[in-house]
Amino acid sequence: MFETDRIYTATTSAGGDFRFDAAVARVFPDMIRRSVPGYTTIIPMIGVITERFARDDSHCYDLGCSLGASTLAMRHGVGDRRCRIIGIDNSSDMIERCQHFIALDDHPAPVELRCEDILDSELEKASVSTLNFTLQFVEPERRPELLERIARATLPGGALILSEKIRFEEDWEQSIQTELHHDFKRANGYSDLEISQKRSALEQVLIPESLATHRERLLAAGFRQVTLWYQCFNFVSLLAVKG
Repeated sequence: MFETDRIYTATTSAGGDFRFDAAVARVFPDMIRRSVPGYTTIIPMIGVITERFARDDSHCYDLGCSLGASTLAMRHGVGDRRCRIIGIDNSSDMIERCQHFIALDDHPAPVELRCEDILDSELEKASVSTLNFTLQFVEPERRPELLERIARATLPGGALILSEKIRFEEDWEQSIQTELHHDFKRANGYSDLEISQKRSALEQVLIPESLATHRERLLAAGFRQVTLWYQCFNFVSLLAVKG
C-alpha cells in the first residue's frame, strides 16, 4: 500500500519547499521510519502515556495527525474509558488516507478527523494531546499562542506529548548530532544526494528550537511539570502535565 520514499532522488526531486502533499502522503510511513530515529518507539509509548492520563468524558487530540499513527495509539491507550479521539491536520491528502486506517481499526473509541489548521481549531476538555513532530512546522512566533490554547483546553492533571527535532546551543554538539542523524539516514538507505536535497527543502519550513526553549515555553503556557522522556540524537519527546 505504501511506496518507498524516492522523492529526493536525482531523477524525481522537484525542488521547492517541503509540503505534506499527495506525493509525501503516499510514502510517509517509509519516509518517517527512515528519517526519524526512535519514531517506532515513540508511537507505542504515546499509547502508554495516554493510558495513564486519559479520563472519562474528555477529548484526546492528535494535532497534526498525518496518517493517524498517534491517533490510533491514543485510541488504544484509552481502553474502555469514555473518550473521543480527535485527529486534526491541514493536509487533505493526509486526512483522506488517515480515514482509511481509522476505518480498518476495530477499537470502539470514537474517532473524529478534521481537515483544518490546528492554529484555528477549537479545543476543549482535553485529557491528552499530542504534537508529534508538528510544532516545528508552525511559525515560531505563533508557537506560544498554540501552546497556551492547548494548556487552557487541558483538564487539571491532563498532559501534552510534544515530540520535536531540536537544535543544540553548542556548535560542537549541533554538529555531531546532525552528523549522527545523517548516518542514521544512510544506514536506512538514503543517499547523500537525497539527504542534501531534503535538508534544503525543509530549511524554510521546519524551524527547530532548543530543548530549553521548549521547556520554558511549555511552563509559560500553563503546564506545571515538563520532563524529557525520550531522546535519540536531535529528536526528543517531552511530557508536559497541567496542574
